[in-house]
Amino acid sequence: MVAFRLPANSRIDRSGRVFKAAPGAKDVRTFRIYRFDPESNDNPRIDTFEIDMATCGPMVLDVLIKVKNEIDPTLTFRRSCREGICGSCAMNIDGINTLACTCACSGLGAEVRIYPLPHMPVIKDLVPDLTNFYAQYASIRPWLQTRTPAPPDRERLQSKEEQEKINRPSACILCACCSASCPSYWWNSDRYLGPAALLQAYRWLVDSRDEATGERLDALDDAFRLYRCHTILNCTEACPKDLNPALTIAEIKKMLAEREH
Repeated sequence: MVAFRLPANSRIDRSGRVFKAAPGAKDVRTFRIYRFDPESNDNPRIDTFEIDMATCGPMVLDVLIKVKNEIDPTLTFRRSCREGICGSCAMNIDGINTLACTCACSGLGAEVRIYPLPHMPVIKDLVPDLTNFYAQYASIRPWLQTRTPAPPDRERLQSKEEQEKINRPSACILCACCSASCPSYWWNSDRYLGPAALLQAYRWLVDSRDEATGERLDALDDAFRLYRCHTILNCTEACPKDLNPALTIAEIKKMLAEREH
């Protein structure tokens, strides 16, 4: 049997710091948070925070903000809108990739484990390096490409039915929860575009105003960029916006197959 182990300097030190709740706290919940400081030579560790939920907001992001503001100001994470719109606070909470701002603590266990998105380089603490992720998004050319001049006196119009085709894929917030949940993306992220980028590619393929469908399909017709998807459906399960990246990837494959006949 083959045994796989992390490099020595990547193994988590579970004897991290413990921050106890204040005396008299009645509604205490424990949060175990991944910590990593690239400027130190220390291995990643897990710090434990006991939080009195009676003095904290209901969401996981509220807990993180409380920890940073009141307990440990060195804790690092991304956040912005707090409404599930920007995708900044995507992280792994109790083994599930989701948004901290929309993840209610009431739906979690007594001990909550919070890690950065998996299988991505970590910049610090809960902040993954999304450089490659955004480069892949840019590679699908996520803008309208046309050849015919725009009408001089009006917009490029769509019917209601044409607009409905792009409504759902346009709701993607590029949080990376889906791509970070995909085993194919874990092992081939240098070549496989991943479900998020492919969902966005589909959004432009079905846009009735776009006139570069052939070029877009040519760019995706590759054993790794598209066909490394094996329809595991982890991406669909992970999407906090209830989108279906796996279905859109299957639709792209169907478009390529129909084009060849």
